Amino acid sequence: MHESKVLLWLPVAGLFGALIGSFLNVCIYRLPRRESIAWPGSHCPRCSHSIAWHDNIPILSYFILAGRCRHCTERIPFRYPSVEILNASGYVGLLWFFGPSWVAVAYGLLYSALLVVAGTDLSHKIIPNVVTFPGIIVGLVCATTVLPLGFLGGMLGVLVGGGILWLLAWASPYLFGKEGMGGGDIKLLAMIGAFLGWKPALMTIMVGSFLGSLVGLTLIAAQVIKREDYIPFGPFLVCGALLALFFGQSILDWYQGFLAG
Repeated sequence: MHESKVLLWLPVAGLFGALIGSFLNVCIYRLPRRESIAWPGSHCPRCSHSIAWHDNIPILSYFILAGRCRHCTERIPFRYPSVEILNASGYVGLLWFFGPSWVAVAYGLLYSALLVVAGTDLSHKIIPNVVTFPGIIVGLVCATTVLPLGFLGGMLGVLVGGGILWLLAWASPYLFGKEGMGGGDIKLLAMIGAFLGWKPALMTIMVGSFLGSLVGLTLIAAQVIKREDYIPFGPFLVCGALLALFFGQSILDWYQGFLAG
């Protein structure tokens, strides 16, 4: 499609992304609590009052209400508009990078799943199986049907990505005297590998490990946490996966050219 026509669709992608982002907030809040994401409808966690449609407009309603519930004035976490903005921005970026295609749709599923994982891991230190297990299957289906990987490429991504983290988790008690990667991290990287393949999965691990070490050392130096405290690794893997999703091929091409001299 001509670039000018793609530009016309970008606001639509952003609006749709914000609407889906509102649903992702429901998932982030309810999945760790094992609550239904379908019922009841949106309501204030404090006063349980149902939220009217005009108070539930993505992004805008938060600022119109000054970040508080209309009925009990309980403060609404800034996470809500943040997730909506991030998902809207991500959908716009995917449409721009990959054009109006089933590839962009497939990566949109991955992108939204990654936001849910980052949100639940940051808030509850939980990566829900209900996201990662179906995500692996959906990733393999997309790899087989619309993504350039093919089934074997997707399966190799699952085995390499999840396998490396499983090996690290198994070796951590022997090497470091304590548990390392959690099972949720392993399944998360398997899902990423199913969509992106084994090379981007390796890039995800390297970038995630670098960012996690950098943030962890900074927080320890600032005495915000202690060395033995646990830091959720999922959000760092999500950052690595998003870098691999949008810029992975460019980085790999640069690196191969650098090695070739």
